[in-house]
Amino acid sequence: MDEREYPFESRWLERGDSAMHYVDVGRGRPVLMLHGNPTWSFLYRRVIRALEGECRCIAPDYPGFGFSDHPPGYGYTPGEHARWVGELVDELRLDGLVVVGQDWGGSIGLRTAVERPGRTAGLVMANTWCWAPDWRLGLFSRAMGGSTLGRWLQLEHNFFARHVVPAGIYRPERRTDAVLEAYRKPFPDRESRRGTWVFPRAIRTFAGWLEATWRELDVLEPLPVELVWGTKDPALGGEEYLERWRDRFAAASVDRVEDAGHYLQEDRPERLASGVRRCLRRSSDSGGSTPEGG
Repeated sequence: MDEREYPFESRWLERGDSAMHYVDVGRGRPVLMLHGNPTWSFLYRRVIRALEGECRCIAPDYPGFGFSDHPPGYGYTPGEHARWVGELVDELRLDGLVVVGQDWGGSIGLRTAVERPGRTAGLVMANTWCWAPDWRLGLFSRAMGGSTLGRWLQLEHNFFARHVVPAGIYRPERRTDAVLEAYRKPFPDRESRRGTWVFPRAIRTFAGWLEATWRELDVLEPLPVELVWGTKDPALGGEEYLERWRDRFAAASVDRVEDAGHYLQEDRPERLASGVRRCLRRSSDSGGSTPEGG
């Protein structure tokens, strides 16, 4: 990989014989950036570079993604990923934390936050959901995460990395060979792709976990919330998804990004960085803590 594209030092959270990779860049207020499927911390590289002089940017790769290990017996479920992320937050003693989540990173980040409300100072959500699937998400889950077709597409053909990622980047100039290869490379063989199949399957099989997290969000309602939304996202870009978030967090600020798709971080990283800045400022104005960190 071109180090100019991803110039960050690798760090590791070790548990037993396995380790989760993460980057930890900058100083000041901690900002935890969480990816979805089939991405990894590479997705946030331009957001990190925009913010590293203003805050502390922490971006992990869930087990089975990016540079992280594949722990023996690991199920690659959202709940397991959230436990690893929570252990990272605890290990680094992150306080005054702003949680950034996109795709599955939204619900994983919210699970992390509701279990640590005293450590969480704000939320930035981008093209995500945290509830049982509607008919569209349900159909997507059955196709992409089904026992027959979905398993074949993901495990045999690396379908998410090869086809869903390019379709989710709206601006053609952002779909460079080097960028797309960075998303394909972590999944060289059948077994390495298992997590990319479990994620779409979990839209249905972990619906109860999603709904439980949604019900517990009351504890986070006082926090500043920024919604940064790629409206060209064919899956989650509709106004009805934003409205559901606004119903939950009535004081949330909304930035509709008209030339961004599902992978907003590729299309318009500067807009997500601006959302993080607003959240940091709002949480400071409301009395959020400002640890030095780093």
